[in-house]
This record gives sequence, C-alpha cells and structure tokens, in this order.
Amino acid sequence: MEDPSQSPLPEAFLSFLQANGIDPSIYIASDSTPRYLRLKPGSEAEIEGIEAEIKCKLEKVNWLPGFYSLPPDILIANSKSYLDGKIYGIDAASGAAVSVLNISPGDHVLDLCAAPGAKLCMMLDLLGDSGSVTGVDVARHRLAACRTMLQKYSLGDRCRLFVADGTTFSLAPLRVDSRSRSCESSFEEKDERFREWTSRRPWKERKRAAKARETMSLQSVTMSENPELIFYGRHSGVVGLSKNKLYKTVSDLEVSSCGYDKVLVDAECTHDGSVKHIQKFENWGWTTLQRRVLDAVRTDSLTLLQLKLLRNGFRLLKVGGLLVYSTCSLTVAQNEDIVEQFLKENTSAELQEINEAEEWPCKSGRIPKTLRFDPLTSQTSGLFVAKFTKLAA
Repeated sequence: MEDPSQSPLPEAFLSFLQANGIDPSIYIASDSTPRYLRLKPGSEAEIEGIEAEIKCKLEKVNWLPGFYSLPPDILIANSKSYLDGKIYGIDAASGAAVSVLNISPGDHVLDLCAAPGAKLCMMLDLLGDSGSVTGVDVARHRLAACRTMLQKYSLGDRCRLFVADGTTFSLAPLRVDSRSRSCESSFEEKDERFREWTSRRPWKERKRAAKARETMSLQSVTMSENPELIFYGRHSGVVGLSKNKLYKTVSDLEVSSCGYDKVLVDAECTHDGSVKHIQKFENWGWTTLQRRVLDAVRTDSLTLLQLKLLRNGFRLLKVGGLLVYSTCSLTVAQNEDIVEQFLKENTSAELQEINEAEEWPCKSGRIPKTLRFDPLTSQTSGLFVAKFTKLAA
C-alpha cells in the first residue's frame, strides 16, 4: 500500500479509504489503466479499418467477448466508427456485470438505473431478435441520453424507456407480442393505442407532455404518477397497446411467473471506485468531494436508496430469475453491508456463485460469491458485483 504522506489526495479522503480498506494506489494506477470499448456484433471484419482510423491497435480482451482495450489517451468520440455506431465505450468491469446476467434471446430484462446507457446497449446486443429490455431512470435528461444512444446504435427495436423512481417502479414486462392482441375486449378496442414511436410527435401530444412535466420535478417522479414513457421500439410490445394495458400493475403473486427474467440494479453510489471521477475533483475542488463522497448524511441516504432499489428490483424478478446488484463504489457500506441486510430480509433470495469469474482478473468481496474489480487487480475501473436468484416461496 502506498505511503499516504506521498499521496496528492486530501487527508480526509485518505482516512475514508483507510476506513474502507481501499489502497490509495488505485488512484495512481488509473493513469495506466486502459480504456475499453465494445464492438457492435457484425462489425468484426472492420477491426483493421477502425485501428487505421484511430491510429492505434486494439487489444482483444480475452476474458470478455466483444471487448477491446486501448491506451487511456486515445480518443474515439470523433472517429467515424464511433459516429457510425460500430463501437461504443464501456468499461470492462461494467461489461462483466452485464455478462453475469447470462442474457439469452427471449429474456425480458429490467435495467432499473439505466443511465447513461452503455450497459443498456450491451443488454440489447446480447438479447438479439426476441425478448425485451425495459430501461428505467429517475433523471429524464439522463434517460434521454440513453434514447439517443439506442437510436445511434440502432438497438432500440425491443426496448422501452420510462422516467420513473426505481424504488417504486411496478410495471411488469410485456410478454404478448404487439402483433397478436385479438383476445382483448371490445371496449379496449376503443381506447387510444400506441402507434409506432417517432421523435416527431403531433403538436397536441407534445403540448400534453410538456404540461404534464410542468407539474413534476424535472429530476424525479412521484409514486402517484404513471411513469413517463419516452421511447419504445417497434417490437417492444408497446405498439398497438392501450394506455390502460401498458400501465397495468401486477401483484407480487403474478410477478412470480410474469416478472422479469433478468434484472440489473447498478445503483447510484458515491462513485469512489470510478477513479477518473474522483480525479475530476482536482478541478472541481476537494470541498466538493467532501460534500458528495465523504458526507455521512449523504452516504446514509445513498445506502437507504441502494437497499430500496435492490428490494424493488428483486420484487419485480420472476421465480428462477437472476438479479445483479452492482455499484462503482469500493466501500463495504454500499456493497457487502447492503447484500447482508437484503439477504436477512428476503428468505427467497439466494446469493449465486459467479462461475465466469474464475477466468476474470478480479478478487472476491468480503462476502463469498461477490466480486470486486479495481485498477490494481483488474486494470479496470472499480466495481462491486453480486448475483442473486429468486427461490419459490
């Protein structure tokens, strides 16, 4: 472990790291930590062209299919391959968290904290031509960025995006294809139905949506309101559906068989494991770090939020389904403590072994079967990962 006296980090943050058993050296190792990108399936033959354009050789990440690493100083945002949607940036640790879900064609997947969207794109890549992905986020502007990504990479066909509070979101997946709704009653036929989504909505519809947003916070949604649907693909199950049908909630008993097959809860956290995020405080000011990362009141509110997100994600999971809980914090309070508390509360929750990790450059968390990535061990950003399944009651 690095001598703290030689570290450029402020004393208060060093004390925070020591209390959580985190080696301060990871914030120096990040200078040599590579960047990662995922190649869109079907673009493998264009690797040489991409390398020529960015003037850099891409190194295949052998432990994570579809991923490549490149030096941290190489920029891809202005490259044609990036602008054309052939590659997108996503840290390998985040990619590992998604791969732990073992997404298969036909799965109905819930991403409960979807922004900024790279993991959402990977889910849809893995899903293929059947099933669906539902993305939820409390921040409308961040979810709008997800929508932009889906359109850029032509991945939105089986996706729907809701601005909603992930701790109370209650909509089950749509398991009936939008093309077969002949069993619906005659009075439902008179209801206004969702047409194919377009960014160019009629003026009256735009005015209605704007008025609805005026009555709520731009950042959050209250429990009494229906989630705002800001995007849906042609085969997401929404087209042809009535509003009443879309917003029908299901009981906990119904969820056991009609819930989501896979759920990702990549919860809001202090981001202390995202080393590049911490380094930004050198410009933002270390007093900002004190307020956002070290403040005990904020940390307590975050751990409560994380537990609520995990509870609700698990509630929406079908029996036999898989849920992954992850954060980019390296603290025990936001990771192992949350897992332990959740397991005490839920006898139907079982922590699962992550077998893929045998080949991954990561280490075990303080609880068996959980994982930790960090720049020193993994050459990635920091991430905690735990996988659960739901047992029959």
